[in-house]
Amino acid sequence: MSTERSLKGKTIFVSGASRGIGKAIALRAAQDGANIIIAAKTTTEHPKLPGTIDSAAAEIEEAGGKAFAVKTDIRFEEQVIEALAKGVEHFGGLDIVVNNASAISLTGLEATTMKMYDRMYDVNARGSYIVTKSAMPHLLKADNPPVLNLSPPLNMDPKWFG
Repeated sequence: MSTERSLKGKTIFVSGASRGIGKAIALRAAQDGANIIIAAKTTTEHPKLPGTIDSAAAEIEEAGGKAFAVKTDIRFEEQVIEALAKGVEHFGGLDIVVNNASAISLTGLEATTMKMYDRMYDVNARGSYIVTKSAMPHLLKADNPPVLNLSPPLNMDPKWFG
């Protein structure tokens, strides 16, 4: 008996889905036929970081899923609430939330400005909280709705796990 579950027909809200890990998660779910609400800030191509909400939507559709792109900065509650409302209206519900959007500064303590610290906190902690809290009324209508929280990558050097 297989324990593998399909995401076919499931609606997934993915923050930061215009590129990177968020887009990779969305593309994998699209292969199962999932509906993806792409919630990200990027609407114009960046010279060093390719990918926009529209290009991600096209890739998701090509992979077999359905996409709904909505420009969203998860630091702002009203944008998150609006993105969720539009996505739920478009697809008819919400089954899964993936809190993927993140900010990171690869600087040491002394070199990290308070402005950057505040940005990381606002996106990584507060933004994920806003998304989850705002999605909860929709998720409670779904069967067994998971929330997946990701974080910036860990340094896997064994010295940090000693």
